[in-house]
This record gives sequence, C-alpha cells and structure tokens, in this order.
Amino acid sequence: MAKVAFLGLGVMGYPMAGHLKNKGGHEVTVYNRTAAKAEQWVKQHGGKSAPTPKAAAEGQDFVMACVGNDNDLREVTLGLNGAFAGMGKGKVFVDHTTASAEIARELYAAAKKGGFDCVDAPVSGGQAGAENGALTVMCGGDTEPFGRAEKVIASYARACNLLGPPGSGQLSKMVNQICIAGLVQGLAEGLHFAKKSGLDIEKLIATISKGAAQSWQMENRYKTMAANKFDFGFAVDWMRKDLGICLGEARKNGAHLPVTALVDQFYSEIQAMGGKRWDTSSLIALLDR
Repeated sequence: MAKVAFLGLGVMGYPMAGHLKNKGGHEVTVYNRTAAKAEQWVKQHGGKSAPTPKAAAEGQDFVMACVGNDNDLREVTLGLNGAFAGMGKGKVFVDHTTASAEIARELYAAAKKGGFDCVDAPVSGGQAGAENGALTVMCGGDTEPFGRAEKVIASYARACNLLGPPGSGQLSKMVNQICIAGLVQGLAEGLHFAKKSGLDIEKLIATISKGAAQSWQMENRYKTMAANKFDFGFAVDWMRKDLGICLGEARKNGAHLPVTALVDQFYSEIQAMGGKRWDTSSLIALLDR
C-alpha cells in the first residue's frame, strides 16, 4: 500500500483514482480543478481531497495526473501551488495525460532538479478501459522509478511497459493514435461500401472478422457505426487534440503522415456537423450523409 495523490478527475481520472483506492488498497488524496467533483469522489470512494495540487502532493509516495493538455499539466505541476512544489525527495510523479513529448521532457528535467522522478505514462483504452481497470499504459523515463510506479499503475492497467527515455511514452501514444485514425477510416469506408452494396452487415462482419481485416474497432464498433450511433467511446474533440500532437511531432522529426493529416481534416468536418462529442467511429457519418 502506498500514499498516492491523483490530480484530475475527468472521465478517465475519476475511475482510475477509484481503482487505486478500492482495488489497489492505497491511501488516496484527490485534487480536481472543480472542487465539487473531488468532494463527490471522496463521498463515493473515501480517501480525502486537497484544495491545491501542492497540498495534494505533500507527503505522498506517488503523484498521478490525468488532465487535458500541456497547459493544464503546467498548471497542476509548476508554480507556487503546483504539485512539484509539494513533492518530497525520491518520490515519483506519473503523468497519464496525453500530451507532447516536449512537456514530458520538460517535467522530467524539473523533477530531477527537485530531487524526485517523473514518468510520462499516457494510456489507451478509453473511458471503458478506465472504468474496467483495463488500460494499456505506455511509459517513458528511468527504469528504477518506473519499476516502483508500475506496481501502483497495476490498479487500473492490464499492460504497462517502459518504452524508452523521457518522452517515449508520449511518442508511443502518438503511434497508437496514428494507427487508430487510419484504421477507423478504413472501417468506415468498408461499412459504407457494404451498405451501398446491399450486403448483410451482421453476416459480413461475422465472416471477415475471422480473417486479416479483424480489429478491435471492427469487433466493438461495427454495430454502432452501421446504426449511426456515436455515443460509445473516445470523443472527436479529444482525437483532434491528439492528432494535432502527432502532426506537430511529425513536423519536428520529419515523419510523413498523409493519411493521419487527411483523417484529422475529416474529423474537423465532423466537428462542423455538430459531432464534437461523438466518438471517433463517427467518420462514417461523413460518408453516409
């Protein structure tokens, strides 16, 4: 059992912090920008809340964060009331935010200067993965602190691996999103084609999902995509944020991402259609309109 702070109680952080308390048996202190959400979490799970990230971090063995973007991260970590001002020597900060590799390295350097460690650890699996404690966690940082953090992360992860030095977790999450973007567009086009061709979708998927076309997206999203229902997963707004990070990093490292850039534009059209909160499978809506 460890003393753990969790910063950020959104759709991912709220259940993740819950697993730390209930499944992991850890002593958990939470912080959320909207204090009422933290109070709600404490009422549901026990533990306690703190008024600032600094107060939440004081006396903790581990501090986890899952917030919106680079700016949110800086807000909860750096500055007078940031978590880094409250962290003790030798402790570990674990960042589950999907953010840039640049800020991962920035926070790693700031942590080293403060005498503690930092692991960038973005997650994949969406809201369902967070609620079921079955996330995939991609980490960057040093081996020893990762080894300590891994035991705590296990409360809400089915897989957790160290993929390289600081920033490697964020870079790996970028690869994850790049792969998903192209795959969902391919599935959307396939289902659209099938409907136009008059094929029986159920029989079709029962057949081709046993072959090389099989994917998690096909198994879990084909029914809702065919029915034009898009309230079952990762929101378009979040995906566009992530793809923007991918494309920004590609401009730095020289990678060519033509399909990713195209799918990002398709998602911008979904936003214009009013689908900002639809899930990523809504790409089919552009084809079916």
